[in-house]
Amino acid sequence: MPQQVPRLIAVFVIAIGTLVLARRFLVPETFGEFGHYRGAAVDSIAARPVKFAGRQACAPCHGSIDAQRLAGHHRDLACEICHGPAASHASAPLSGKPEIRRERALCLLCHAFDPSRPTGFPQVDSVTHNTRIPCMTCHAPHAPEPPVTPRECSACHGGIDRQKAVSHHATLRCTTCHDAPESHRQNPRAVLPTKPTDRAFCGGCHSGMPPGGLIPQVDLERHGQPYLCWQCHYPHFPEAGI
Repeated sequence: MPQQVPRLIAVFVIAIGTLVLARRFLVPETFGEFGHYRGAAVDSIAARPVKFAGRQACAPCHGSIDAQRLAGHHRDLACEICHGPAASHASAPLSGKPEIRRERALCLLCHAFDPSRPTGFPQVDSVTHNTRIPCMTCHAPHAPEPPVTPRECSACHGGIDRQKAVSHHATLRCTTCHDAPESHRQNPRAVLPTKPTDRAFCGGCHSGMPPGGLIPQVDLERHGQPYLCWQCHYPHFPEAGI
C-alpha cells in the first residue's frame, strides 16, 4: 500500500471527527427543525417584549385621524412608521405618548429628490424647498397635499427637468411632446401622460424644413428606418447617434 493512502485516511478521519465535535458543541440542538434555522429561535423571539401595537390599536381612540389618513396619500403607512413604537402607549395611554416628530429629516427620508424613485413620486429639493420651516407647516402629515397642485412637471420629474435644461430641447415645454391631463397632477401614478408613438411626430420639427437652419433636418424615408427616433436619440437630451 502506498504511504500516501494511510496518511489520507488519517486526514479524513481527523476532519470528520472535527466536524462531529463542532456540530455537537457549536451548532444549536434545534438547528434544522425548520430548515436552515434554529427551532428555538421562535420561542426566543416570542419572549422578547412587544414594542409595536399596530394600526388596529390606534384606530379605536384616534378614529378621526385614522379616517383622515386612510383618505389621503399616506394611507399605506402604518402609524408607528412616523410615531415610533406605541405598544406601551396602547396598553397604558396615560403613561406616555408616542413621538410627534416635527423635523424635516423624517419627511425627507421618503421625499428628498432621488432619481431612482418611481416616476411621479412626490419629491423636493431639500436645499431650496422651504428650508427653515417644518414640512407640516404646509402639509397635513396624516393626509398630505401640496398647498397648490404643482403646475410644472419639475415638481416630480426634477432629474429629467435638469437634464432637459442643458439640452437642445431646453426651450420646449413638456406638453409639446406629452399630453398630461389634469388628473395626472392629482394622481400621477394612476393617470400617465401620453408619449409620441411614431416617427412623424419628431418629423414635425426635424423634417421638411430648408436645410442649414438651427433645427437639424433628416429625410424620414431614408434616415433610421424602420426604427423610432427615440431608439437612437434620447428625447430629453437629444444628440446625433453614432
